[in-house]
Amino acid sequence: MNLRFVEAFYWVATLKSMSRAADKLCITQSAMSSRIAALEEELGALLLERRDRTLRLTVAGARFLDYAERLLALQREIKAEMGPARARALSLRLGAIESVLHSWLIDWVQHMRATQPGLELELTVETTPVLVEQVRRGTLDLALAALPAAGDGLRSRALAPMEMVFVGHREQHRRRRWTLADLAQHELLTFQRGSQPHVALLDLFRRAGVAAPRVHTISSISAMVQLVEGGVGIATLPRAAVQRLAERLPLKPLACDVPLTPLPVHLSWRHDPAEGVPASLVDAVLAFAGAGVNKVARRGPPQAPAGA
Repeated sequence: MNLRFVEAFYWVATLKSMSRAADKLCITQSAMSSRIAALEEELGALLLERRDRTLRLTVAGARFLDYAERLLALQREIKAEMGPARARALSLRLGAIESVLHSWLIDWVQHMRATQPGLELELTVETTPVLVEQVRRGTLDLALAALPAAGDGLRSRALAPMEMVFVGHREQHRRRRWTLADLAQHELLTFQRGSQPHVALLDLFRRAGVAAPRVHTISSISAMVQLVEGGVGIATLPRAAVQRLAERLPLKPLACDVPLTPLPVHLSWRHDPAEGVPASLVDAVLAFAGAGVNKVARRGPPQAPAGA
């Protein structure tokens, strides 16, 4: 049995799309169709059927999917056991939101370069909805986003949430403590409309009974930082990112009497029995993310119960 044909079937069944599976394996759709047809002919059973422009597994296809996963996992095990002892190159398509990028992701990449010399990284920085969709489509191996990716073959783990703080200009916002009423006198900058930080910010003022200020929604941390630096408003950003940026820019976290809602972070990846993301790599992300959060908490300056 040709394992390339088995792999083709596995990805069509998992991604529920001939075109997505073809993209995943870097082959044409016609080649993908030929592999599926050859496998069906060899097995003597129809594995997939089209209905209303959607692909569905037949009863035989559902049964064979389990065998396919086991065959591909066995192939990977054999390669790992019998292959050359030299270090293998590890190609990783990683996606992350800007909050993670500006906080601890670069440290993690440097750590991985030291521990995995063969690492070849393809990094995508995008918003959560885009990253989640890319993991679902199989165009990313790992994603670090504010929401988990859900679906067949997808797995996710919640990481430690990121503490969010109000951030002002070091020279222009000298007040030692701030209330929501004080902040309402300024223009506020937060992430894109409908994002968790945007919704949480509006809800914070609503629950406190304070009239909401003018809120600008911006998808780029770099843009928000430049606006604050230029004297335009107060931003809501992860404390870990602010600590890094404040080393070279006139930024400072503002102590507020009401904390911001922390930003959730989820690690999502697709299970690939043939060439999947190694469990050790997932564990490395989980361990490093936790250590990074704790490191920020330890080195951060004492703060009032502000900016969660």
